[in-house]
Amino acid sequence: MNKQFRSILVPILTVFIGLFFGALIMWAFKFDAIAGYKALWTGAAGSPFNIGQSLRAATPLIFTGLGFSVAYTAGFFNIGLSGQALAGWLASIWVALALPDAPRVIVLPLAIIAGMIAGAFWAAIAGVLKAYFNTSEVIVTIMLNYISVYISDYLVRNVLTNKGDVTPQIGDNATLRAPWLSELTKGSTLHTGIFLAVVAVILVWIFMERTTLGFELKTVGKNRFAAQYAGMNAKRNIILAMVISGGLAGLGGVMNGLGEFRNIFLMNGVAPAIGFDGMAVSLLGGNHPIGTLFAAILFGGLKTGGTLMPLAAKVPSEIVNIAIASIIFFIGSQYIITFFLDRKKTNN
Repeated sequence: MNKQFRSILVPILTVFIGLFFGALIMWAFKFDAIAGYKALWTGAAGSPFNIGQSLRAATPLIFTGLGFSVAYTAGFFNIGLSGQALAGWLASIWVALALPDAPRVIVLPLAIIAGMIAGAFWAAIAGVLKAYFNTSEVIVTIMLNYISVYISDYLVRNVLTNKGDVTPQIGDNATLRAPWLSELTKGSTLHTGIFLAVVAVILVWIFMERTTLGFELKTVGKNRFAAQYAGMNAKRNIILAMVISGGLAGLGGVMNGLGEFRNIFLMNGVAPAIGFDGMAVSLLGGNHPIGTLFAAILFGGLKTGGTLMPLAAKVPSEIVNIAIASIIFFIGSQYIITFFLDRKKTNN
């Protein structure tokens, strides 16, 4: 089987198997799976409003998915996407609130860049520890997630507000919202961050496939010692991979801050889900920028459409979450499909 065709076939089969398993769960609890999935489709793409909401939900996942794919290609498992996204979210809102009267052309780019730098810095901590002390990036990034959450909650409660749970909303000068996009999608919260996400997909693809640094990152990911023997600076590339990964994750948080919520609130000890969902998005997309884009749109549709299933099909939200979780489970089990494809090829 052609390798490129197989890289497309396996994720598609993964999604269909996940949906089928979700249907079995619904039938097992005596719910109408067909009606449930009709409601899911309607909620995800049944109107311009729903399409806008699905794309809005996909936007931060594109960034966090890209962040995971860069680190994974370089041989690292960045579990800290949620903490890095939260750092970006916090920094962007802080800048926006600090410059309430500044022109849009100044404050909006500053807030976006601040969020990207915050995410990159948070990931760089794990990168430096990995490069110079060979620490486990998995353990370090998990710990950094918790630190990010509690620092954010402290700053929201004691610096950005006066013992409050949520900051004031940012001004129109710092938001990614655009009236014409809302009108086009009949009142959805879709914002201009979707265009930044598409640009990021293109830039990451060019970087990974067409630049020397991208080639070095992939080489380090395959064999760090061989890369070093070939004259590549392994330590620099380890840190660079984590910085780029964290910067992209930080931009995912910026999408939440400046686009969707336009403020930041107490996390209460729970890191944003966009980081963990971004991992699944990247894996479903084969850790390829284009695949990540389409996988994020799929997840955005699942997240948005799933909210209609309890209302239109009387399927409890818990069953909806099980159906979505089953898809994520089979994404992580793609090797099962690969095993059967290889076995079929051997038998032929």
